[in-house]
Amino acid sequence: QVQLVESGGGLVQAGGSLRLACAASGRTFSRNAMAWFRQAPGKEREFVSTVSWNGAVTYYKDSVKGRFTISRDNAKNTVYLQMNSLKPEDTAVYYCAATPKLFTTSSSAPAYEYWGQGTQVTVSS
Repeated sequence: QVQLVESGGGLVQAGGSLRLACAASGRTFSRNAMAWFRQAPGKEREFVSTVSWNGAVTYYKDSVKGRFTISRDNAKNTVYLQMNSLKPEDTAVYYCAATPKLFTTSSSAPAYEYWGQGTQVTVSS
């Protein structure tokens, strides 16, 4: 079992930055690939980024490449999403997710077994 709790969301102006964190509990965290998804009002949940169990391999949605950076600290059982140059279209609830796999490039939500409760990110124009 892995329990996930996100933090770091908030209101920011376009062009600004936020750093999301996802704290995980469970002895297998260091063996789980982790991901961030987001869901805007009236839209389906969409993939943002994933990171392998050791942080060595990352994968991003095209629209966030060069602006967002995913990372993890296994000693702290935490995964991060650094978001720079934020745009109004980045506004959404951001969710942390975990899979028992060591690595995956899957952008499909059903591929991830554990989910956090989400944190709201609002980017004003």
